[in-house]
Amino acid sequence: MILAGDIGGTHTRLALFEPPGLRPLHLEVFASDAHDGLAGLVRTYLSGRDLTGPGAGIEGACFGVAGPVQEGRTVAVNLAWSVDAAELSESLCVGPVQVVNDLEANAWGLTALGPDDLATVVAGEADPAGNVVLLSPGTGLGEAIIVRGAAGEQVTASEGGHRDFAPRGETQVALYRFLAAQYGHVSYERVCSGVGLVNIHRFLCQHEYEPAPDWLQQEMDEGDAAGTVSRAGLEHRDDVCSRALDLMIAILAAEAGNLALSVLATGGVYLGGGIPPRILPRLTEGGFARAFAAKGRFHELMANVPVKVILNDEAALLGAARRAMAVRPA
Repeated sequence: MILAGDIGGTHTRLALFEPPGLRPLHLEVFASDAHDGLAGLVRTYLSGRDLTGPGAGIEGACFGVAGPVQEGRTVAVNLAWSVDAAELSESLCVGPVQVVNDLEANAWGLTALGPDDLATVVAGEADPAGNVVLLSPGTGLGEAIIVRGAAGEQVTASEGGHRDFAPRGETQVALYRFLAAQYGHVSYERVCSGVGLVNIHRFLCQHEYEPAPDWLQQEMDEGDAAGTVSRAGLEHRDDVCSRALDLMIAILAAEAGNLALSVLATGGVYLGGGIPPRILPRLTEGGFARAFAAKGRFHELMANVPVKVILNDEAALLGAARRAMAVRPA
């Protein structure tokens, strides 16, 4: 057996796999903020398995974590955890243990996906030898790059979601100024994530002097604010929510185009994370495609780059399993 985990700011997915298969066994999903660390959460997970002692029978493990990883260690950006591969290996009596960026794990998982795991936003025509990029708006905004060359596919993690937001047009400039007054530095994650959608909604309410109706504000206060705004926008129950959703999609499309141009991703763009599958009907209406291809003299090239949404929320888990299998003892 090998152990794989997808550690996000909201949810943590853990599963055992039996090599060489990539079918998760005993998959469990935990609320990340309900636990004070990964080691304790893994022990809780393993205690419910038919194993003799923590980690018994496990040849290796890999965890994809939402944060920059250096020398097997990271502090999750949207979660108050530090994750250290060496400490996990010693604490859980499992080895070898890998800790990788969650988007790197997600990228490794792409090859395990089938046609039913993907939805098309921009048809395009993928170049089999072209590079690929992945953006995952959810609790935060993750990004990764797959470079294809003579040595095969090389996956590179990125923290590009934290680079400077480059606004387009007067409304986005006003949005930038609104957020800069609050945060100082305005990254793409501030506008292309769950928090980002709420930020955009707040901006539109204040910028256009249209306060949220009582029913909407109550739903936002009592539950998932971003989910409330996206649902109200998708269902056209509130005009400001609908415009907030369209604005976030336009900004996400622009950033996806930026990343694609940076590495000439003619192999395709993939949208992962929790948000794209939930707003798929709006993504396919055409606004995303127009904003994605709006790159001046490179419009024709960009219009031919395929963009797909990952519908399988286990992609990062499958990628972590692939990495663990690649380095497990012979």
